Amino acid sequence: MQVLGIIPARYASTRFPGKPLVDIAGKSMIQRVYAQAKKCVHLTEVIVATDDTRIYDHVVGFGGNAIMTLPDHQSGTDRCAEVARQHPQYNVIINIQGDEPFIDPEQISKLAACFNNPDTEIATLIKRVATEQELFNVNSPKVVINKLSEAIYFSRSPLPHIRGQEQKDWLSCFTYFKHIGIYGYRADILQQITTLPISSLEKAESLEQLRWIENGYRITVAETELETHAIDTPEDLEKVISQISE
Repeated sequence: MQVLGIIPARYASTRFPGKPLVDIAGKSMIQRVYAQAKKCVHLTEVIVATDDTRIYDHVVGFGGNAIMTLPDHQSGTDRCAEVARQHPQYNVIINIQGDEPFIDPEQISKLAACFNNPDTEIATLIKRVATEQELFNVNSPKVVINKLSEAIYFSRSPLPHIRGQEQKDWLSCFTYFKHIGIYGYRADILQQITTLPISSLEKAESLEQLRWIENGYRITVAETELETHAIDTPEDLEKVISQISE
């Protein structure tokens, strides 16, 4: 099985412009993500997909592999699909978030292993919700799964609703999972899902994976105990730097 890791990276960001190039203890964010991805033995190759020459030049400058993509993609999934079309030799595509500079290679390996099952179409990771704060954080999507280890719904709200119990007791009544935002796709499925129109559920929750479920695609999940630390804002970056320097 030939597995291609793609790191979508764009310069323009409403909350944090130029985020891929910010310095984290002597290395840029994108360089750290790339280095962690390269440690994963299950990836045949790693490519940064960007629409900005500053990011492209930077990646090539530190010896990485980068490709310029079209500027009008609506999501990292669309950017991955463009790169995948240029590399038809790969069976599986792993979409690695460009704002997680300390992603553990084991998480990438766990996701890639889902495709040892030939029936897997799309795969992602989940982690048990440990705190009430996580459970009710609308920026941390939750996942409802079935007995086949497939996601049947993603929501910014805690699902299911525990009837007859106070919210502070919900975690003791049910095992909740949150979504870890890394995806894997079979190459042909990736091309299919990027042609789908935006769905009603996707609009409601602002979660693109609901479009795939609404159209009948299966999303296999694998549970991880490892946490991820995405950097969405300058404040997130300050926290990470302070932790490194401690």
